[in-house]
Amino acid sequence: MALLDVTHLSIHFGGVKAVQDVSFSIDAGIVYSVIGPNGAGKTTLFNLITGVYKPTHGEIRLDGESIGGRSPDELARRGVARTFQNLQICMNMSAIENVMVGAHLRLDRNLIKAALRFPGLRRRDAALRDEALELMRFVGLDKFADARADAMPYGALKRLEIARALAMKPRVIFLDEPAAGLNPKETIEVDHLVRKVADSGITVVLVEHDMKMVMNLSDRILVLDYGKKLAEGTGAEVRRNPDVIAAYLGAHA
Repeated sequence: MALLDVTHLSIHFGGVKAVQDVSFSIDAGIVYSVIGPNGAGKTTLFNLITGVYKPTHGEIRLDGESIGGRSPDELARRGVARTFQNLQICMNMSAIENVMVGAHLRLDRNLIKAALRFPGLRRRDAALRDEALELMRFVGLDKFADARADAMPYGALKRLEIARALAMKPRVIFLDEPAAGLNPKETIEVDHLVRKVADSGITVVLVEHDMKMVMNLSDRILVLDYGKKLAEGTGAEVRRNPDVIAAYLGAHA
């Protein structure tokens, strides 16, 4: 059974059909990329699967369980994590505090205990800090642990967002343009990190415009055009597809 199954998924905004009858399956532990021209529906597809939007039609299943229309916090508790095109970092917090925020769904929400600072909560916070530091090492940012986020380079902040998403202990992580705005060195760092995440057993679903990165990383690729599924396959299959060449990659791809 696939980890994620999407069947006949559609969403309409008034008369605009942003995603139309899209179906695909994603196996566990792979890198699955979604590509297409601007306006193809890539981020809208992410928003549907991660609970930002409710589908007009279709079904989304995670490990056989229907999750379409569930809220983002419900999905997070089921192992779905997400980053966004634009940074969603708390700039007035330290880097390690940002990562600890990612574990908030696992925290005890009893505000009275939190106010009294029961010993168990102090131990929990210490354990979470250790876990966050280990994640910062994993993404190559341990030297920034106590730095304020607003003092960090942009490329480091992109990896910090990934660390925060990993703090949720996801089964599948959706990365929306993780290399956007990065220089070549930073792009290579993110490239290596995405593969490292997949190698750890977490399924990665990627939207990215850097085609070299997509072709290097992806086990499978879905191509969207005007909200519809244009093609799906390996990198080699997608590169040879004449419809994809015409719509996105260009005649000399």
